[in-house]
Amino acid sequence: MSFLRMAATLLCAAAVSSFGFGVTHAKVYRIGLVTNGGAANAAGESIVRALAARGYSVGGNLVLESRSSGGNAKALPGIVEELVGIPVDVIVTFSYPGALAAKRATTTVPVVVFGSGDPVETGLVNSLSRPGGNLTGISDVAAELAPKRLELLKAAAPTLRKVAMLWNADDLGMTLRYRSSSNAAAILGVTVQSLGVREPDDFEDAFAAMDRDPPDGILMVSDALTFLNRQRVFAFAASHRLPAIYETETWVRAGGLMSYGPDPGEIAARAAALIERILNGAEPSDLPFEQPTRFRLVINRKAAAALGLTLPAAVLERADEVIE
Repeated sequence: MSFLRMAATLLCAAAVSSFGFGVTHAKVYRIGLVTNGGAANAAGESIVRALAARGYSVGGNLVLESRSSGGNAKALPGIVEELVGIPVDVIVTFSYPGALAAKRATTTVPVVVFGSGDPVETGLVNSLSRPGGNLTGISDVAAELAPKRLELLKAAAPTLRKVAMLWNADDLGMTLRYRSSSNAAAILGVTVQSLGVREPDDFEDAFAAMDRDPPDGILMVSDALTFLNRQRVFAFAASHRLPAIYETETWVRAGGLMSYGPDPGEIAARAAALIERILNGAEPSDLPFEQPTRFRLVINRKAAAALGLTLPAAVLERADEVIE
């Protein structure tokens, strides 16, 4: 089933009350979803469900214009320009390249962004409290989460002394996340093996580097490029008995060992609330970037078994969810 058809089914079902009528809005709104593919599609579906809970139904009062670059960031400017030309009432982006393309393409269409790195450090907005321009969204908290992720990885693998970090070096937002993680590792006394990738072929070079100089674990920074190549990383980690931690639980459900990151349900609900405020006339420049407040540790016990890793009871007890 296509994402658009799935979204329509979810929205129509959720908008119906016990009397068969949903919450009504006089206007039909158009929302453009700009994804790079992979994990962002799941985030888009979550926002669609959250909008449904607020009474927005595809085929009723909502038209969903969903576009994906398929992992090709160079296609994003054209995708955004197409949505601006339709036009849509709001554009929602799920990556730094998508947010940057939207910022460059329009100053009038409101844009809600998340998964884009620190919006101030990347230059997307002036400040979190007063974004200015036409962008708002959910901000990155990588600097706060990086030490926690490494602590959890070290708790799962107490012999951890060196961690390989993989990230998309062509994505400024993800590069900043890597730097936060690298700084946290230095404070914790963990050596970093820096493995920036820019295209699928680069993963073979990263694997070769880890073969030459074996790390004790892996931290992967999440974006479309790394997500689309996740199974290759899972296979390498399994064959080399390397524990790995990821930023979002989508990776763990796909076969990764463990993740620690913002609660996707909370993110979707707050993004939907921002979208609704904009549809009701609020200006993005007046809507502060919000920050996640709830975080989840998710562990895949099957992946641990494949690694030959016995997770300490203290780590399992801290998990919000253990996938058997």
